[in-house]
Amino acid sequence: MNTVIAATYVFTVTLLVATPGPVVALIVNTASTAGARQAFLTAIGTNLASLALISLAAYTVIASVAVSPVFMSIFGLFGCVFIGYLALDALSRRPDQASTVDSDTGSTVHGGLWRGLLLGISNPKDIIFFVAFFPQFIQITPSPKHSLLLLSVLWVVIDLSVLGAYILITRKLVSHISERLISRCAGAALLLVALSGTAYNGRDLLRLLAVD
Repeated sequence: MNTVIAATYVFTVTLLVATPGPVVALIVNTASTAGARQAFLTAIGTNLASLALISLAAYTVIASVAVSPVFMSIFGLFGCVFIGYLALDALSRRPDQASTVDSDTGSTVHGGLWRGLLLGISNPKDIIFFVAFFPQFIQITPSPKHSLLLLSVLWVVIDLSVLGAYILITRKLVSHISERLISRCAGAALLLVALSGTAYNGRDLLRLLAVD
């Protein structure tokens, strides 16, 4: 195993996961309004999404397939729409509205497995990382298969550890800070990501279409 590449990967992933973004905002919102259990389910959902994106990245490396920039921009726009929906849902929810749980999907109005999965799949930050940067770490071991396995395991461990820390910190803060305030801040963060992502992907898509 190439320890330099491994250390760089661990540092990069930790920084990526810990940096506030749509996943962190949803996790914090879910932890403050629906409890730690639902927040962990949401984290598992985002992790499953990450594994799906890792599979896509692996396919592009093994099959030497180039992902269309136009497709990336369009997919990013759809992701921003979903993030915007989550933001408006968080901002519009009244304090007296309970967090009901769907027994079939494990989802609540604030989070859950499926909502975490959908957000993870549509998260522009993760899409760019896995498609553009993830393949650069594929030589962490001589075998591509072993590299993919190692990189996937490291991602899951780091991701769940960092998100778990966010959940525990949020649950500690709930007793000192208004639950509604935390939810509002998380909703505002999601809305900011959605708007900035829409502007970036929209501008990029127009540029690509103009070139074509």
